[in-house]
Amino acid sequence: MTDMIKQAMEKKNQVAKPKTQRGTMQELIQSMQGEIAKALPSVMTPERFTRIATSTLSANPKLVECVPMTFLGAMMTAAQLGLEPNTPLGQAYLIPRYNGKTKCMECSFQLGYKGLIDLAYRSGEIANIYAYTVYEHDEFSYELGLEQKLRHVPALKDRGEPVAFYAGYKTKDGGYGFTVMSVDDVRKHAQKYSESVKKGYSSPWDTSFEEMAKKTVLKAALKYAPLKTEFARAVATDETAKDVVSSAMMDEPAIVWAEGTVEEAPTGEGVSADGQE
Repeated sequence: MTDMIKQAMEKKNQVAKPKTQRGTMQELIQSMQGEIAKALPSVMTPERFTRIATSTLSANPKLVECVPMTFLGAMMTAAQLGLEPNTPLGQAYLIPRYNGKTKCMECSFQLGYKGLIDLAYRSGEIANIYAYTVYEHDEFSYELGLEQKLRHVPALKDRGEPVAFYAGYKTKDGGYGFTVMSVDDVRKHAQKYSESVKKGYSSPWDTSFEEMAKKTVLKAALKYAPLKTEFARAVATDETAKDVVSSAMMDEPAIVWAEGTVEEAPTGEGVSADGQE
């Protein structure tokens, strides 16, 4: 990115005020139409990108408070991955976070579990992939070892509360694998890796626990799948914030989060606890 563009972005970010931030966001998108067009994949036009950006801002007012370039960076990451953020598809979300290091609200890109599934299928090596919730009245058993087995018979009614989550895959050449995590396992994972959960702040773990749990167990299962490097690079963008726009967002360095970083739970359309079962 040229020095001229960087200076223009810095100037826009400096003058942004909360009451006019929405206008600043839209002005930034308009002023960077040329750079945006160069960075977009061939399947998306700048006009469609702008429409999705405007809709996303309207769905979650907290995004308006973010540093404009981080919102644009998250939007571009989603576009290059072919995922639409903050929609009922549940593929991806743009999450506002307060960064304790920069003392600013910044927009981070977050994969949904359905986005992970979509990316895995697009790798060309997966024949089947799934993630499910196990409820207390379901019949469920599994075995590990050389001959792995998994059996799940959902109860037809009164399934009770969630007790576990599992995800698995089958490759086109016949290979397969699965991972099972209890609700306690998932909560311990969130407590270890989510700053907001550690500090008791509102986050997607509160509003969409089952979706976050499915994503967690999916990522664990796919660690053992024979997927291409491109898939791993795409997954590495999960929960990152970037303040640049380029034609290779997966290669751009992420902003470093600091102690005191807080994520805000997404609001509006597109956040469902369990859209698969």
